[in-house]
Amino acid sequence: MNTMKTALLLGLMTCLLVIVGGVIGGRSGMTIALVMAGVMNFVSYWFSDKIVLSMYGAREVSEADYPEFYGMVRQLAIQGGLPMPKVYLMENDTPNAFATGRNPEHAAVAATTGIMRILSREELMGVMAHELAHVKNRDILIATIAATVAGAVTYLATMAQWAAIFGGGRNDDDEGGGGFGLILMAILAPIAAMVIQMAISRSREYGADKGGAEISGNPLYLAGALRKLELANRQVPMAGATPATAHMFIVNPLSGSGMMSLFSTHPPLEERIKRLEELSCGKR
Repeated sequence: MNTMKTALLLGLMTCLLVIVGGVIGGRSGMTIALVMAGVMNFVSYWFSDKIVLSMYGAREVSEADYPEFYGMVRQLAIQGGLPMPKVYLMENDTPNAFATGRNPEHAAVAATTGIMRILSREELMGVMAHELAHVKNRDILIATIAATVAGAVTYLATMAQWAAIFGGGRNDDDEGGGGFGLILMAILAPIAAMVIQMAISRSREYGADKGGAEISGNPLYLAGALRKLELANRQVPMAGATPATAHMFIVNPLSGSGMMSLFSTHPPLEERIKRLEELSCGKR
């Protein structure tokens, strides 16, 4: 169901790109915007592990450094049928974790020192299994595709703003576009693209919750962890966290908990916990 929902949302975002491109710049304008967004996001996708890990000061650890944690990740990777990822640790009191890497063969999982302090072994297993599920589901690739299309829509909206300022746009058939219509498109199109992109992110979180429960063998491990992480991240938001990378973490590291759910990168914690508890009941 989550896969179908993601595919439908990506299709909807592509339709939005085609419509906006046709109104603002025609096929040529849409192609230019898509290429520009594609190049930027391709670089981000290919080097995402190095970029994000460096941003948060994560350091790679070995089995000799943290034998229990490293061994846990290795066992979960085996249970999930995945290659052993690189393991990183972030010196940060805020309890959180994320996965990155362009594919399962070039993946990395990272956890903060804070999360290792407050979670039990079983809860930490639930969290790391969730991150490995992101790797298995190739969610970094899906997020990159969504970001590319959304970025192209934003570029086109910027073109519309300039077109409106200098007298209107023109499509491939040389039909003039009204200034008011261009301004309206420039405002609404990026918002629509962002809403769809956030919906895709939320859908992938549900998928990783389910996949992580299967890898760890017990949905309640992650459910218990999420309860603790929600409270802890409200009390101690992660310093240096950025909106561009917030979707990667298991819980939103930003302090803006009052944001409208429509624009949130993560589903409501209560709903995630509810679904995990229902999965647990279904296993009995």
